[in-house]
Amino acid sequence: MQLTDQHRELKRSLIKFIETEINPYVDQWEEEKIFPAHELFKKMGKQGFLGIGKPEQFGGLGLDYSYTAMFCEGLAHINCGGVPMAIGVQTDMATPALAKFGSDELREEFLRPSISGDYVACLGVSEVGAGSDVASLKTTARSDGDDYIINGGKMWTTNGSQADWMCLLANTGDGPVHRNKSLICLPMKTKGVTVARTLKKMGMHSSDTAQIFFEDVRVPKRNRIGQEGLGFQYQMIQFQEERMYAALSASEGLERTINDCIAYTRERKIFGRSVLDNQVVHFKLAELMTEVEALRALTWKAVERYVAGEDMTQLASMAKLKATRLSRTVNDACLQYYGGMGFMDETRVSRSYRDGRLGSIGGGADEVMLQIISKGMGILPARG
Repeated sequence: MQLTDQHRELKRSLIKFIETEINPYVDQWEEEKIFPAHELFKKMGKQGFLGIGKPEQFGGLGLDYSYTAMFCEGLAHINCGGVPMAIGVQTDMATPALAKFGSDELREEFLRPSISGDYVACLGVSEVGAGSDVASLKTTARSDGDDYIINGGKMWTTNGSQADWMCLLANTGDGPVHRNKSLICLPMKTKGVTVARTLKKMGMHSSDTAQIFFEDVRVPKRNRIGQEGLGFQYQMIQFQEERMYAALSASEGLERTINDCIAYTRERKIFGRSVLDNQVVHFKLAELMTEVEALRALTWKAVERYVAGEDMTQLASMAKLKATRLSRTVNDACLQYYGGMGFMDETRVSRSYRDGRLGSIGGGADEVMLQIISKGMGILPARG
């Protein structure tokens, strides 16, 4: 894909912002197990970073997805996984469906302040018994006149304890599971919404992740995104951007990890010579960098076709699968070459190792990606 100086300048501006407004505080936020989302998002909103591909009518820049892709790559320069994941929820996971299918009134109420950074958004899809299997979720939004009454709960909700609103997927009917769901903009301060707890996680420490319950939560039907019953389809479209975000940020982040490892192993001496001088080490790093470039090529092919208006379910799933598996391989291999220092919190590779493990689970597990890819190839067996 042909990139312009405008693309590169966007990325340079983001990296400069990260170096001054994010990375100096990452270690503190990791220790505190939360970062100040409202404060940071407001700063990002003023720079135009939260609405790159969103409609100008509601405060966005109105640029095509290739610019968002550059933004996603740039986020990999944050020295942890939790903060960029939280930003990605705001830009690429909780708001795409609203931007595409929401009414003007709804976009004015929820999208505009999300673009400006006045609102923090979260995505309410996963449940205790419905993570990868989205169709089996149990949360209901029962019709009651001009309102929905919501009951149920959501789990593993990124930004959940700080969010102003949730893009909620709930059952609004009793029909087939792929046609009985709707996406609803739910203000988090609505009576009956309870943030039950924030979750202690293996990694992504600076990102607040919550379990949330709904008890007779009443919201107006005008808060529904698009048509009733099409929420599952809207969410699948929304997943395309989430999965491309995962692949884009991974390719840039893995390149950073490999380059950091090269610098460290060049200086680390064992048996009278640098670790990097061992053929098994520099050959392995060369192989891993080749894999990263292959991932980047696959991902940007998906971006180019997505910009052209094509359905990217297949390629986005392939890119996400490749990115998350490669993350596990690269982070593990590089950590090994750091020796004992690789096991210390003070090295970025140890944080990448912990944070990167989530990729093969969140946003659709590896096995779900394989199922989607198999279906696209026409080789998925029919269910009995």
